[in-house]
This record gives sequence, structure tokens and C-alpha cells, in this order.
Amino acid sequence: MTKETNKKLNAFRNNIDKIDVHILRLMNQRLSAAQSIAQIKTTLMLPAFYRPEREAQVLSRLRNLNDGLLQDSSLESLFREIMSITRGIEAGLSVSVLGPAGTYTEAAARHHFGSAIAIVDFPTINEIFRATETGHTNFSVVPVENSTEGGVTGTLDRLVNTPLTICGEINLQIHHNLLSIENDLRQVKKIYAHTQSLGQCKRWIDKNCSQAELIPASSNADAAKRVTTEKSAAAIAGAVAAERYKLKIVAANIEDESGNTTRFLVLSNRATPPSGNDKTSLLLSCRSRPGALLHLLQPLLDGQIDMTKIESRPSKFGLWDYVFFIDILGHQEEKHVAKALAELKVEAGLFKNLGSYPASV
Repeated sequence: MTKETNKKLNAFRNNIDKIDVHILRLMNQRLSAAQSIAQIKTTLMLPAFYRPEREAQVLSRLRNLNDGLLQDSSLESLFREIMSITRGIEAGLSVSVLGPAGTYTEAAARHHFGSAIAIVDFPTINEIFRATETGHTNFSVVPVENSTEGGVTGTLDRLVNTPLTICGEINLQIHHNLLSIENDLRQVKKIYAHTQSLGQCKRWIDKNCSQAELIPASSNADAAKRVTTEKSAAAIAGAVAAERYKLKIVAANIEDESGNTTRFLVLSNRATPPSGNDKTSLLLSCRSRPGALLHLLQPLLDGQIDMTKIESRPSKFGLWDYVFFIDILGHQEEKHVAKALAELKVEAGLFKNLGSYPASV
């Protein structure tokens, strides 16, 4: 390296050092401002330290201002972490997820809330809901659908009777790995995984491990935990679980669809104000009459409201009786949406507004 090149490198490094100091000062100024906001909220008894609509607006504004080298995905990760640290100054938040440690649900929660949160894991989706319903945690994060396997029935069924409201959504691209204490794929005689993951990797398993016994687990992290002491066994799980449980990745990215994505819901006891780019989720059932579904959805057509999802599930109220889970664009406080919801409520046999929340981008 020439003296001139070394001089240039040192100049750039010195500049970076100065920028880092400036970032540090600005971050401390941000935390100080957040602390002042927290004091005002506490005085006025306003406990909503997490404002999903406010955070969505901040991220949207920053994406629009971003004209440099920082990719939008990196920008979002950076500022979600900054906001997470800021919330930690205001008040500690707890989030219930599917355990044990290392699940995709935990990864989704950390992606959405940042690292400055208390993760509380539970073995079942029902217990995740109950933790927030009873005030044990501030929020719940649950998987609701997968781009390959469709709806997560445990979550859909629980949404029917929960008092919680949806305050956010997370779309997480899922990469499955086959984890084991073995070195060779040919040694694998059993594969543990959540049933959704088994379905998402079916073609790969049929081609590479057709003789292996497939054993459902409550979560992929639970599957990984089980195979830490079991020979000739493997688990389908993410790279985080491999690192956490010190397992070898025998085969990587074994999902059948390269764009395999799971959508998660964030649930709380509070309604979320409009962010400017929102969704509303509904639970509906039809009255028994010809063209019932057509009549049920007519208010959405009349209001020119975009329906992004419809999925049916047995209602468990009667034989061959179904409920519909519907997502629409717009917030319940917007006039045209409020009008359509009022008409839907009259038309539907069962009407439940599951919540309005910022749409994931």
C-alpha cells in the first residue's frame, strides 16, 4: 500500500469516526426527548408507549426521504431497532410468542419490535393469546397464514373468541434448514417439525428423505431442542435455532417455494388509530338465504373497498356452518370504511371487527 493510499484511507476512517460521534450525540438527544414524552404520558395517565400507527408513519416518511445508499429494508431494520431502544427508555414491553427460544415467531417479534423487548415464550397458540388477554404480556405475536400452506388453524380459531385486537402484521420470509447432530443426510431416520413446515418442505423430503419418519412438533424450535440428544434424527428449523441449540445444518434452504413467507399478527388490548396505510380484518358469517355470500360482500363493492383476503373456517356453532375471515384495505375510522362496516353488521349473521392496523410494506 502506497503512502498516498494509506493517507486517503485514514482520512475516510477519521471522517467515519466523526460521523459515529455525531450519531451517538443525536441518539442520546432522541432518547432524552423520548424520556420527556414518557414523563408527560405518565402524568396524563396515557399508557400507550407503543404506537404502531406512529411508527408506521415514521418509517414511511423516512423511506420517502431516503435518496442515498441505504436500502429500504436496511433502513427499516435500523430504525425499528432505534425505536425499540427508545421505547425501552419510556417503558419496558413484553411480547408472548411460540416457544421454546429460536422459533420463527420469536424472529418475527424481534423484527417488528426490535431487540429491546422482553420475549415470553409459550408452548401453544392458545397460551400466547391468554398471556395478553390476562395482562401477563403487553402483546402477542402469532402466525396466521403461510404463502405455501395457507391459514394457521389454531390462530384463526382463537381469533373467534378473543377480546384482543390486531394492531400490526409482519411478513417474514421463511428459510427452512434440516438440523441434526449427525453429519450425513443418509443417517437421518426421523424428522421432527411443525406440521406447517413439514408441508412447506414436502417435495424436498420426498426426494431426499423419503424413508424418514415424519413426527409433528409443537414448534420448529421444540423440534430442534428434541434432536440435540437423539441420534439418527433431524429437525426442520431456522438458522437461529441451529445456532441456539448447537446443531449442524445438514441441508440448507429446503423449503419447496423460494418465496415462502409467513404472515404474523400482532395482538393487543388497544385499538390502533389510522396510520394512512391500513388494513382492517373482519370475522363474518352469512345468514341462511340464496346468494348469502354475495349479499354479505355487497357493501364492500358499493364502497369500492379492496378485499385482499377471504378464508372460510368451520364455525363450530353448527354442522356445515362456516365463518369467513376477511381483510380489507382501509381503517375502520375512514368514512367509506365505517359506512361499509355498518352495512356489513346489519347483513351478517355474525360480525366481529378484529381490528385496524398499519399494513406491512
